[in-house]
Amino acid sequence: MTEPLAQGSTIGILGGGQLGRMLAMAAARLGYKTHVFEPGSAPAADVAHRWTQAGYDDLDALRAFAEACDVITFEFENIPADALDALSGTTPLFPDRRALETSQDRLIEKAFLRDQGLATAPFAPLGSDVHAALSATGTPAILKTRRFGYDGKGQARIMAPDGAEAAFASLGGAPAIAEGFVDFSKEISVIAARGQDGAVAVFDPGENVHQDGILSVTTVPAAISATLRTDAVLIASRILTALDYVGVLGVELFVTPAGLVVNEIAPRVHNSGHWTQAGCAVDQFEQHIRAITGWPLGDGTRHANVTMENLIGEDVERAAALAGEPGVQIHLYGKSETRPGRKMGHINRVTGPA
Repeated sequence: MTEPLAQGSTIGILGGGQLGRMLAMAAARLGYKTHVFEPGSAPAADVAHRWTQAGYDDLDALRAFAEACDVITFEFENIPADALDALSGTTPLFPDRRALETSQDRLIEKAFLRDQGLATAPFAPLGSDVHAALSATGTPAILKTRRFGYDGKGQARIMAPDGAEAAFASLGGAPAIAEGFVDFSKEISVIAARGQDGAVAVFDPGENVHQDGILSVTTVPAAISATLRTDAVLIASRILTALDYVGVLGVELFVTPAGLVVNEIAPRVHNSGHWTQAGCAVDQFEQHIRAITGWPLGDGTRHANVTMENLIGEDVERAAALAGEPGVQIHLYGKSETRPGRKMGHINRVTGPA
């Protein structure tokens, strides 16, 4: 077994949003300091030992950051290649560059999943002729930028071929792919972790509901069969192993009449895994810190049924009232500005024993 990173060591976190904030809090529980690298406002910096406020194009700042840390991780995957080059060779990075490069580009990600024998939506790269791609995917379809899209951004729907050119133009010329629609009854996600020793731990799948492209609610347990639950766990395990992954990974899946279809993967702690804070002895954030620092992974067994609800925009004004409800756990992110569509916090509502 790998010796855990020494107490008092510093974990570097690329990105200073709410995921970084909760990672920093989990790291503190295990006796570690955290150093956040974030160009803009940084809710994570409020609970971290140190904050470097610099851009990802500031290679000198990145090198100094790497030298000040004992291990580095990240809370978002769109880290520029030049920034990764500046970090490489100085300090261990978990998950590693391969996982990042696979998830940063939707075309590479879909091809990787297909090569693992996993079902995905039909897909094709977009060239100058959008109709050529649609001949492979059919319509309805969704055009997605290959990079940088999240929470429904960087996407355009095509319900019929005559809307193809306008949808393509709406992406602003960014490299993109076409994905055919999947006939699914619900979306689920599974949060899984792999340690430096290759051990794997998988949390129960949660059932997700989105509004305006943003995750609204995750309910655990998901209303799926035991067979599908096992399939979801096996899919996540296969992806972790194929990437030689270290850390927590989120896998989004569609439930279809033919079985599970992988929608996308996220090489980090994931919004749909927040329920673990109230439903498990070791939540996804501590699990990630354990993995990257060489600790044994925690038991992912669920001890409670939980509904996680995101507080988006002005929803955060309900926080005090929600705090008075039995079984409700509040997590606010300390963001100074409330905006429509912005995740301001979340609640975990315990609905009963597992």
